[in-house]
Amino acid sequence: MICGVIKRKKKTGSHPVYLNVYDITPMNGYAYWFGLGIYHSGVQVHGVEYAFGAHEYTTTGIFEVEPKRCPGFMFRKSILIGRTDLGPREVRTFMEKLSEEYAGNTYNLITKNCNHFCNDACLGLAGKSIPHWVNRLARLALLCSCVLPVDLDAVKVRPQRAEKGAQRAEKGVKKVRSNPNRSDPATTSD
Repeated sequence: MICGVIKRKKKTGSHPVYLNVYDITPMNGYAYWFGLGIYHSGVQVHGVEYAFGAHEYTTTGIFEVEPKRCPGFMFRKSILIGRTDLGPREVRTFMEKLSEEYAGNTYNLITKNCNHFCNDACLGLAGKSIPHWVNRLARLALLCSCVLPVDLDAVKVRPQRAEKGAQRAEKGVKKVRSNPNRSDPATTSD
């Protein structure tokens, strides 16, 4: 037997990147055990969760929330995807660049949803994809798209109040607060 030096895989990145998964429907309690379900997800890094939602404007659909507290959804679990060396400002710059591809009016339940955004964000931040089960239903629906109703394209899944202030923002990541008592110039009306 040859003894050699075992090289340990070095951890890359110093900041954890989490995928926070939410149930969209109470039926997920049953569907989850069969590898199915309808899920919303967000990417958490540096104490901020980034997610993608629908609205009718050409501005970004990417927004920020307090981790594990996305309004309108029931938190299920947090999954460590990997690590990143990007600092908070660099992550923000990365999200602003990604926001160019994720306008709120481009949201599509099957081909461009919150889970697609999270996959792109996790690949860019940690070099790893999200678990397949999170977006499995959308992939199955894509395979069956020839039998799905045409108006399914118009179905939008969005958290409560995610589009507040969307008319005024031209670009960049939206700041959405889950606490309605906290004021934010981007989300208050004049």
